Order: sequence, then C-alpha cells, then structure tokens
Amino acid sequence: MSKRVMNPAVRVTAVALATAGLGASLVAGAGSAFAAESKAVPVTGTAAAVMAQAETQAKVAAQVKAAAQAQAAKAQAAKAAKAAQVKAAAKKAAAKPVAAKKAKGWVKPVTSYTLTASYNQGGAMWAHKHSGQDFAVPVGTPVKAAGAGTVVKAGPNGGGDGPAYGNAIVVKHANGTYSQYAHLSKIKVYVGQKVAAGQQIALSGNTGNSSGPHLHFEIRTTPNYGSAVNPAAFLRTHGVSI
Repeated sequence: MSKRVMNPAVRVTAVALATAGLGASLVAGAGSAFAAESKAVPVTGTAAAVMAQAETQAKVAAQVKAAAQAQAAKAQAAKAAKAAQVKAAAKKAAAKPVAAKKAKGWVKPVTSYTLTASYNQGGAMWAHKHSGQDFAVPVGTPVKAAGAGTVVKAGPNGGGDGPAYGNAIVVKHANGTYSQYAHLSKIKVYVGQKVAAGQQIALSGNTGNSSGPHLHFEIRTTPNYGSAVNPAAFLRTHGVSI
C-alpha cells in the first residue's frame, strides 16, 4: 500500500477553507441567537397587552357586579315598600268593619251640655210628668241622631205632637224604637231621610214651651206622644252614659 502525501499548497487551502467555514458557522450561530433575542420582544409586549386586557375585564366585571347589587337593592327596597303598602291597606280594610260597627251604635244627642229636667220628673211646667231628658245647651248647638234610622216627623208644632215641643224631629230606629228631639231652632232633615248615628240633624233652640235654650230628648215605643220610656236608662243599655 502506497502512502499518499497531500500537496502542501492544497493543504493550506483546505485549512483556510475549513477556517473560513468555522467562521461562517460562528457568524451564522451568532445571527441565529440575535434573531432569537429579537423575537422575544414581541412576546413581552403581548403579555403586557394581555395583562391590560385582564385588568380592563376585571374592572368591567366589578362594574357589572356593582350594578347588579344596586339593582338588587333597588328591587328589595321596592318589594319592602310594596309590602308596607299592602300591610297598610290590610290594616285600613280591617279597621273599616270596626268603624262600621261603631256607626251602627248609639251616641249622645249633644256633645257638651248640662243635664236639667230628667225623665218622669214632676212640676208645673208639664201637664203630666216630664216625658224625656233635657240637655241645657246654647241656641245653635249641633243636635245629632242618637242612632241610625229614618226621619218620620220633622217640622213645627212638634212635628205633629203639639206646639209645646216647638220645632221637633222624630227618628225611627231598626230596633222598633223612636227618638225625639224638640225645641229646635233649625231642622236640617226631612221626612223619609235616612240618618246615621252621630249625624247632625238640627240645631238646638228655645222654641215651644221652653224655659230656656235646651234640647228635649225622648225615646219612644211609637212615633207619637205618650209612649216615652226613660231615655237615660235606654242609652245606658246601649253603651252610652250621659
């Protein structure tokens, strides 16, 4: 086997080319590294954008949550207000039957007064004993219906019971009794009119056989004179004390 010997010039050339190739590889490697580093910059910018977007979304979410909470609070307040209205309406409705019940009861014919002649009292003022209860009041004092009913007499001459009563009213009540109001200065109702307990029906006066301004009040078993019962006792049995 023969030994081959490279020409020195060729060898130098080969080494030079090899060296040049190594340099090119180094240069190429450095360029690749630089390119890799250059590509890392956009990645960093994208991350910042993602973070900014996340913060924005978090803020929007917080705003949406706050708006939802405000809406829920508003709805709750509206619900509470509605419940309060319903409760007030129910309370008012429940109070109506009580008011109606009171309206069907009995009341005093005048509010402020001084009791004078009483029922069955004797004296020169009357041909027989006193048939009612007298309430001394100034002329013009409001006179109220003692109970609910229908007016059956109203006018001068005692409404038909005689001049001694002056201007008078008789009211028929559902329980079959009658109330009479006499010596009036003004009559404010008419025959056939329905009245409620406590409704103003006249003004007190001093008409007819009267010794001074007062209201003569009777409770009768008929609409006519001569059927009177004790009015104070009658009112007491119906919860009214005079």
